[in-house]
Amino acid sequence: MFLEPQETMPQTSVVFSSILGPSCSGQVQPGMGERGGGAGGGSGDLIFQDGRLISGSLEALMEHLVPTVDYYPDRTYIFTFLLSSRVFMPPHDLLARVGQICVEQKQQLEAGPEKAKLKSFSAKIVQLLKEWTEAFPYDFQDEKAMAELKAITHRVTQCDEENGTVKKAIAQMTQSLLLSLAARSQLQELREKLRPPAIDKGPILKTKPPAAQKDILGVCCDPLVLAQQLTHIELDRVSSIYPEDLMQIVSHMDSLDNHRCRGDLTKTYSLEAYDNWFNCLSMLVATEVCRVVKKKHRTRMLEFFIDVARECFNIGNFNSMMAIISGMNLSPVARLKKTWSKVKTAKFDVLEHHMDPSSNFCNYRTALQGATQRSQMANSSREKIVIPVFNLFVKDIYFLHKIHTNHLPNGHINFKKFWEISRQIHEFMTWTQVECPFEKDKKIQSYLLTAPIYSEEALFVASFESEGPENHMEKDSWKTLRTTLLNRA
Repeated sequence: MFLEPQETMPQTSVVFSSILGPSCSGQVQPGMGERGGGAGGGSGDLIFQDGRLISGSLEALMEHLVPTVDYYPDRTYIFTFLLSSRVFMPPHDLLARVGQICVEQKQQLEAGPEKAKLKSFSAKIVQLLKEWTEAFPYDFQDEKAMAELKAITHRVTQCDEENGTVKKAIAQMTQSLLLSLAARSQLQELREKLRPPAIDKGPILKTKPPAAQKDILGVCCDPLVLAQQLTHIELDRVSSIYPEDLMQIVSHMDSLDNHRCRGDLTKTYSLEAYDNWFNCLSMLVATEVCRVVKKKHRTRMLEFFIDVARECFNIGNFNSMMAIISGMNLSPVARLKKTWSKVKTAKFDVLEHHMDPSSNFCNYRTALQGATQRSQMANSSREKIVIPVFNLFVKDIYFLHKIHTNHLPNGHINFKKFWEISRQIHEFMTWTQVECPFEKDKKIQSYLLTAPIYSEEALFVASFESEGPENHMEKDSWKTLRTTLLNRA
């Protein structure tokens, strides 16, 4: 049983149903066979508990990945090991070792009485490579990995030179891989062209925008429609996140508050872009509220966003919901007591209850669990939508990584840990692949993605101009801010 982290640390509930199914436990599926001793005998270094693989040496785990005449690894093991192995070695090095194991097994078959089984063995190797290239195509972006792939496929092709079925399968696999790499490269180029909305310095001392200036209510006044468009944006952005991105940030996160990787930043670009989207949405909500001149209209704006957040919750879009709540809880908005006194806050109180951070976000996790169960039993795309609070998801994985060591005292890799990390990442990836069922509204999305947002200073200026400072602390802040902005002007 996994040890629970401290209560204050976010961790995804262990009762969540795993999308990987029962085989995620590491048990060998019926008919798949147990791996034998292997060329190097390293599989004897694998430790099972109640039929579950819990630890092993890196060499033994690598041998467990490679098929034999009588064995093919569990698909969940393939995914988990390929995902976690990058913590210990780059993919091209793993490919090289897989190639060596293949050569050793091929030589044994050629020298023994089972030479006729070479074709079957080759087909299994190609199947393993096919699963690898489909699950992690980006592992093959560099020349070293591609060279290792070609070397392995060249060797197994020699085992079936008569009818060429293996060669044909390799050609199809290679073509699919190249298409995947090209598509991902194009997506990366597109993402790099997208930039966060411009930061608007906003009002500089009594220069608030005219009441007639365009705002979100002038673009969309239906909370459900706006929630649906936010869901479109969420699914579009999260779909560019891949399992290896999440493993990269697990291994290289500098701190909980800074999701920057020490390594290749291009590998975490999608993660950072998605994290930035949350911050931009929060600031957009605050901007839309603070820039309104009349208190009556500010009240209407707050109630509108409360309804939008509620619709996001009903859809299963927890990330947008949390961003909206965060925006309304920013100090420049929260301090508008006269405006809030006119707001019907019962619905907002319910939303804050769902996102209450106490007991390790227990209420949110209960809601997320319900959405997950609904998604698994869903017959329509609408019911399949689950968009978790991304920042919490990343922290869950991070803490799971930090509180369990990679290696056990005997030197084995703590594979129980990587089963759980893999399970949670696989479940997340399943959510990202849901096709959005709502019709896209380009006008609304354009506003959400490009509307200028106020800087923190501008938000405070607008807030103080709407409702003056009420205590000595606010008066001092307002005085300092006025002096700073006048000097800057």
